[in-house]
Amino acid sequence: MDRTERFYKIEVLIRNRRPEAGHVSFVELMNELGVSRATLRRDLEYLRERMDAPIVYDRYQNGYKFDPGAHDKAQASHELPGVWFSEREIHALLTMHQLIENLDEGGVLARHLHPLLEKLHGMLGTSESEAKELMKRVKIISAAKRPVPSKFFESIGAAVIKRRRVHLRYRSRGRKVDGDREVSPQRLVYYRNTWYLDAWCHQADALRRFSLDAIETAELLDQRAKDVSVKALEAEFDRGYGAFSGAMLHWASLRFDAEVAEWVSREIWHPDQKGERLADGSYRLKLPYAVPTELALDIMRLADHVTVESPKALAAIVEGKVGVAHAKIADAT
Repeated sequence: MDRTERFYKIEVLIRNRRPEAGHVSFVELMNELGVSRATLRRDLEYLRERMDAPIVYDRYQNGYKFDPGAHDKAQASHELPGVWFSEREIHALLTMHQLIENLDEGGVLARHLHPLLEKLHGMLGTSESEAKELMKRVKIISAAKRPVPSKFFESIGAAVIKRRRVHLRYRSRGRKVDGDREVSPQRLVYYRNTWYLDAWCHQADALRRFSLDAIETAELLDQRAKDVSVKALEAEFDRGYGAFSGAMLHWASLRFDAEVAEWVSREIWHPDQKGERLADGSYRLKLPYAVPTELALDIMRLADHVTVESPKALAAIVEGKVGVAHAKIADAT
C-alpha cells in the first residue's frame, strides 16, 4: 500500500467509525495499514498539517476522531477527493501544471487550480524548491499561439458552465468586419494553440465555431442558453479535418514519397484516417474533410513530397496556392 492509499484509508477508517465507538485507536490504525508506529505518526502529521484534516487525539478514549467543533471553514468542510491518485499519477498531474499555465495567457485556470496543486505538492512530500525544480523539467512550446484576454476567457467559460447566453462583438477575419452575435455557448475547444468556442448562433440559427482571440467584447446575458447535445456537436464539428466544419464530408487521398513516408505514417492527421504502405516505399493517407482550407495548408508544408490523388478540387486548390507562393518568391528575387 503506497502513501496516498494510506492517507485515504486513514480518513475512511476515522470518518466511518460507528458513533458508539467514537474513535479509532492508534493500534487499530497500525494493524489496518500494516505500517510501523513511526510511519503512522508521519502520515497523521501530514494529514493534519498539509491536508488540513481536522484529526484530533482523544486522550480519554485513547484514539483518533474528527474534531466536531472545527471552527475553521477549510477544516470543517475537509474531504479527500472522490477519485484517488497514486503517487505516479500525482506526478503526472503536477507536470500538467505547466501545460495549464501555457493554455491561458492570463493564468485563469492555473489561478483557480492553485489550492489543489498545493495539496498535491504536500501529498508528495516535496518541498517548494523541489516542486519548482520538477516544473523546470517539463517544457511546453506553443508556436503560433494567439492569446485570449483573460476577461473574455472567464466570461465565456462561466457562460458554458452556467448555461447562459452571451452577446459577442466579433471580428470576422474572412470578411474583415465586426459584427454583433448573440450565442448559446456549448463547449470550449483548444486546437493548435488557439481557443475556440462552439456555440449556437441565434442570428444564423445554426451551430458556429468562434475563435476566442477574435472577440472584441463579451457580455454575459440573463437568458438561458439553448442546449445542443454533445452528439450533435460532434456530428457538426468533429467529423472533418481541423477546426473548420461543414455539412458535407469529402475524402482526400494523399500519397507521400518514400523520403517522408516513415514519419508521416506515424502522424495522426484525423481520428478516422486510413493509411497504407505501398510497394515502392511510399505511403497513402486517406482522411475526411469538410472545408479544404486547413488541409490544403498542411499539405503545402510537404508540397515537395506529396501528391494529391483525389479529389481533383482539392488538388487544384493546393496547386493554385503553390503557384501563388512560387510567383511571390520569383517577384521577391
